[in-house]
Amino acid sequence: MELLQQHCYSRSDLLHILLILPSILLLTSVVANDPESLQDVCVADLNSTVKVNGHVCKAADMTTADDFSSAFLSTPGNITSKLGSLVTLANVARFPGLNTFGISMARIDYAEGGLNPPHVHPRGTELLYLEKGSLYVGFVATDNKLYAKRIKQGELFVFPKGLVHFQLNVGEGPAVGFAALTSQNPGTSQVAKALFASMPAIETAVLSKAFQIGDGDVKHLMDVIAKS
Repeated sequence: MELLQQHCYSRSDLLHILLILPSILLLTSVVANDPESLQDVCVADLNSTVKVNGHVCKAADMTTADDFSSAFLSTPGNITSKLGSLVTLANVARFPGLNTFGISMARIDYAEGGLNPPHVHPRGTELLYLEKGSLYVGFVATDNKLYAKRIKQGELFVFPKGLVHFQLNVGEGPAVGFAALTSQNPGTSQVAKALFASMPAIETAVLSKAFQIGDGDVKHLMDVIAKS
């Protein structure tokens, strides 16, 4: 109202504003990662057989404060992979209280020299906070430009939604990071596994030509990456 009082708008100007306002609201809705919640809370009923874009709500009279609390990320991960890292993801499937809120969180534990390999989150942007250690982190934009740097304890780094990114422990000893993601179920696709360990496997000819390597190299990578 203050804006309208400060300016003298003609009838045609006001009509134009009213006409474009729905488009602006629609655009705002489309940009959001997850649908907006239509109720205060909607704890996911993980036992429901009903399939929707998300999870149906647990009955309100069965919802308690415990549904909105979790110690899931409090315990250090037991790193057993050859890559030397472990991601513990608190998404809606593991923390039902997140349902409809469009957020999730992850703990990443890195052994010395450990790598969280190149991967993408198709449904969420990631904001990483490094609690302990030193990491070399980065992402690759769609114009193939690399944005990478070393970060140390207490620093943040953001990885845009859908772009390939990675973290490598370059400090002495283990490292620990915590990541906030803009989706209750951001999804993760490791680049190497998606290409060389898919089920069923991608035809060797595709990978051989794409990476300009021989069939034997493709089969070797399939074997190694499937075990990583």
